[in-house]
Amino acid sequence: ITGDHKDTAVAIGMELGIIADASQAITGSQLDEISDEEFKKRITEFSVYARVQPEHKVRIVNAWKANGMITAMTGDGVNDAPSIKSADIGIGMGITGTDVTKNVADMVLADDNFATIVSAVEEGRRIYANMRKAIQFLLASNLAEVLAIFIVAVLCCRFDFLLSAQVLWLNLVTDSFPVLALGMERAEPDIMERKPKRAEKAVFSKESVLSMCFFGGAITVITLAVFFVSLALFGNATATTMPFFTLSFAELFHAFNIRSDRQSVFRTGIFSNKALLLTVIGGIAVNIAVYAAAPLKAALGIYALTVWQWVAVFMSALGVITLGEI
Repeated sequence: ITGDHKDTAVAIGMELGIIADASQAITGSQLDEISDEEFKKRITEFSVYARVQPEHKVRIVNAWKANGMITAMTGDGVNDAPSIKSADIGIGMGITGTDVTKNVADMVLADDNFATIVSAVEEGRRIYANMRKAIQFLLASNLAEVLAIFIVAVLCCRFDFLLSAQVLWLNLVTDSFPVLALGMERAEPDIMERKPKRAEKAVFSKESVLSMCFFGGAITVITLAVFFVSLALFGNATATTMPFFTLSFAELFHAFNIRSDRQSVFRTGIFSNKALLLTVIGGIAVNIAVYAAAPLKAALGIYALTVWQWVAVFMSALGVITLGEI
């Protein structure tokens, strides 16, 4: 989009491979002869705009947005400000840009280098993806806790399945630290090959909700299975301890599932996010420390477990990774 003559704009557009011939270029005066409705339908026909005015730039941005596209607009002059403001992502120039343009822009290029936009998009996608992972992790974990307590209360009329102190422990220790580590996750290799998503739709997209429901349900089933089996085999005391540790460890292990919704846990690499690995190990260690400390053990309503019961707890909790891989 330029204020230059059409012939100049076409020559540069063809040299850069933006257009194949002059039919894909249009001037501002020609654009004035086309109605907004017709232009929205024909927007894909044009890739070069010459002799344009500020209002033409706004029309171009709005036409793309009307077709469901996410738009980014760059500029440095005062006449670029309206279209930069209208675009989903307005990009101003930090060196040559006017104060008006920089004030309305969502992003300012400090070095005026267009390649910086690519780096910014990649980092933005990484941060956004990690925020989404953290939300999915927290909601799946909380869903599992709520469902497990509710189902036991309905089926067994028991309200001591998870004590309030145990739920608080799960939320403060088990859930909190993996979330921080997920925020340090590196960008996935194909992150720049994915189509852009509107922020207001992507966090709670169908895929996100299905992930939360699936893993929340999976952790619930694993925890309830441990509860009912331990209740039948070992009695009430063990049945209030084994599910607690199973739920805690399953939530910690679930952090590995949530790292990628496209790749296997083993392909992403167990050791590629050392902060998460240390967090999970630390979470397990803290739980075992609580078990070993008599005052904390009593405060959380935890009872003694045998070695084989501990093995059963770990193997059951690891089941959430198996389900995630499948």
